Parts: sequence; C-alpha cells; structure tokens
Amino acid sequence: MASHFQVLAPYDQSLIAELPFHTSSEIEARLNLGFALAQRLQPLPKPERIAVLERVAQTLQKQGDELAELISREGGKPLKDARIETQRAVQGVKAAIAALFQLHGQEIPMGLNTSSLQRIAFTRREPRGLVLAISAFNHPLNLIVHQVVPALAIGCPVLVKPSLKTPLSCMRLLDILRDSGLPEGWCQLLLVEDAQAERLARDPRIAVLSFIGSANVGWKLRSQLAPGVHCLLEHGGTAPVVIAEDADLDALMESLARGAFYHAGQVCVSVQNIFVHQKHSEAFREGFVRAVQRLKTGDPLDLSTDIGPLIRPQEADRVERWTQEAVSQGARVLLSGERQGPTLLTPTILSEAPYQSHFFEDELFGPAVGIYQFSNLETVISRVNMSRFAFQAAIFTRDLDFALRFAERVQAASVLVNEHTAFRVDWMPFGGLKQSGQGVGGIMPSMLELSHEKMLLIRSTSLSL
Repeated sequence: MASHFQVLAPYDQSLIAELPFHTSSEIEARLNLGFALAQRLQPLPKPERIAVLERVAQTLQKQGDELAELISREGGKPLKDARIETQRAVQGVKAAIAALFQLHGQEIPMGLNTSSLQRIAFTRREPRGLVLAISAFNHPLNLIVHQVVPALAIGCPVLVKPSLKTPLSCMRLLDILRDSGLPEGWCQLLLVEDAQAERLARDPRIAVLSFIGSANVGWKLRSQLAPGVHCLLEHGGTAPVVIAEDADLDALMESLARGAFYHAGQVCVSVQNIFVHQKHSEAFREGFVRAVQRLKTGDPLDLSTDIGPLIRPQEADRVERWTQEAVSQGARVLLSGERQGPTLLTPTILSEAPYQSHFFEDELFGPAVGIYQFSNLETVISRVNMSRFAFQAAIFTRDLDFALRFAERVQAASVLVNEHTAFRVDWMPFGGLKQSGQGVGGIMPSMLELSHEKMLLIRSTSLSL
C-alpha cells in the first residue's frame, strides 16, 4: 500500500502537492473520537454552532479569490466558475444557519380517547450520529460544504474523505472550521484509498453514509453498510432536455450551451441528451453548434476560458472512445471535438447516436452532447423513462399544459421548465431517483436527512385536556 499520493493539476499534469495517507492507527483514532462525540455526552450547543458557522461564512467570503484559484488549479474548473463556486459555498453556510431557525418537530394529538387522556406528546429533531462523508472532485469546495456544514449545523460529527484528485480545497475548509472555533473532533479529515473508505463505510460506529460520486461505487457501499445506517447517495444521469414545437430558440441557445459544457460537462446534471421537435431540427442544430463554437477551451486560470480540462487523461480517452463508437454505429458528427492536450477536449456534438450506445445510455461526464429529433411528446417521455437514471429533466416550451404534462409523466426528481438541467441554487432540494441516487441533498433537506424525529410523551394528572 502506498504511503503518499500526488495531487496533479488537470490542465498540464504538473505536481501541486504530495500528501501522506493516514495510517490505520490515525483512522481508528479519528473514528473513535467522532463516535464518542456522537454519543452527545459533550454536545455542541446551537449558539456555538451558529457562531462557528457565521465566522466560517465570513472567512470564505474574504478568501474567495484565493479559494477560487485553488479550486481551478486542483480541479481544472475555469476560474470564473470557481469564483462562483466560492460564493455558493458562502451561501450554503448561511443557508444552514437560517435552517436552524426553521427546523422543528410537531405536536402529536392526545386526549382523543380515554386511554390518551392527561397526556401530551410532541417530537423534536435530533442528530443521527457520526457521518462518513465521501466526496467527489468536480466541486471540491462546495460539495464538501454541502456534506459537512448541514451535519455540523444539526449536531453530527463528521469524518470527511475528499476525492484524492482534489483534496486541497477540503483541507482548506477544515482549516477554516478549526480557525473559526470548531472544537476538536467535530470535523476530521480522512486521506485514505478507496479500499480503506469501503472498510470505514462498513463500520457500525458510522450512523450516516453521505456519498457523492460514481453510481457503481455508491450502490456497492450501500450494500455493505451495517444494519440501521442511514444512506445518502448522489450520483448522476443523462440529463434529458426537450425542445418543444413552440420553444423560443433564440432565448434558450446560449443557456443550453452553457448547461451542456459547464466544467467540461463534469457535472452530474450536465445537459447530455437533447430531444428537439422536428419543426426546429435543422435550425436548432445550426444555432446550437454556433453557440457552442463561441465557447473558449483552454487554461482554466485564464478568465476568458469557458471549458477547462477533464480531471484525468483517462477520462478524455473514454469520452473520445464513446464518441468514436457512436459514430461508427451511425451517429452524425455536427461538431468534432479535438484533443488539445492530455486532458483538454473541445466540444463534441453528435446527432442521432444509437439509443444502445454508451454515448446515449451512460453518463458522459465530459464535453459532448447528443441531439435527437422527435415528433411526439409521448414517445420522448417513454424513451426518457427507459433510462436507468432519473435526476433532473428539462423542457423548453411556452405552453403551460405541455410543460405540466411532461412534468407529470417524466421520471425525474426535478423538472425544470425553460431552464437547463444543470441549474442549481444551494437551498433547493437536489437528488436523484432510480440509479441516480438516494435521499435528498440541499442544505435544509440534508439537515432533515441527517436528523430524526424523537417523540416525547408526558403523562400528567394535572392536565384536563
């Protein structure tokens, strides 16, 4: 087993850092400390949590430009998008503070029959326990915020394993938490290989697994959890978008191009499969190609760059391979992606890739999009619902009835009307169905997932109701 690992810049594969893996004894010590805190013998009072998080938000705001550069260097996200990620992180922390003022239990009616007289009952929300958060590379700061901050806000200690491709942003956030007054042990870093993370997930001291990443890995981990462990999985999908007969092409083109190629398509809800009504087929293809060609591919630290590198050369290889396979099976090339370096691919747009191809069926997670013509909405809905994924889906139309029919029939956790599938704000519910995930993310929804309702019943002879 290796004792160290390297963090490489995706754009030029230069070495950013070399970090040690945590030893077995270090992991066990972190696990024991987190588990002890989860027993609530020394709980973190809500006023203290709020004060810590307020200081965290202030520091994130002050260090925004520095953090954005770190995100861009280690993750390859274009700098202008990395700056937005840091602002989203600030908003996420503030949303968690606000959510604490909204979380509550409920009264359970009593006194409705003879046996429930002289009793009152109510519920209150309590933290589930120690959280193991395993994260992904594509939002190396904001994903950690979404997994760690709601847990701390609700009162759960956290063990956090960042992606080994992008651990530095996570480490910086943990430094900020410590400097903001978070007591020792409430948020601990785990730098471990996947096999060690798998063993951790099986440990009965873990109360919640929060996993963002590959569906294959996530569902495997879920199958190995100890009995009673709560599980949150966030994977991906093929993000279907429907362009209806009455859609305003001019209004949607730039937005849709952005939704498809933001962070080189390395987003779990990146626009991937676009179904266009036959009335707009040629006009849409031509306009979409022009919009995409205006996007600049290059160095993520250049503020004019729209599309940066893929995270590793192997991912660029895979996207090229899936594209070539689809073309060999009959797909038409509308825009041919070019390899401009080990990890840099310019956008690819294909038309009518076979429905059985990787290009259509699997999550591309790269700078490539497929366009498909349709004439009947029911046929499109049936095709979309055949997918093993169900995350966010979108439709562009000016017909409210048409939009509502699509929203009701399509299998998706979220349906967006006149907005692309990659749209997200940090306080909205966010999660997938079918193989796309389990549980609901977002700040308040995560806090609900990470807590449970405990009922308290009180009998008193002084009660008359």
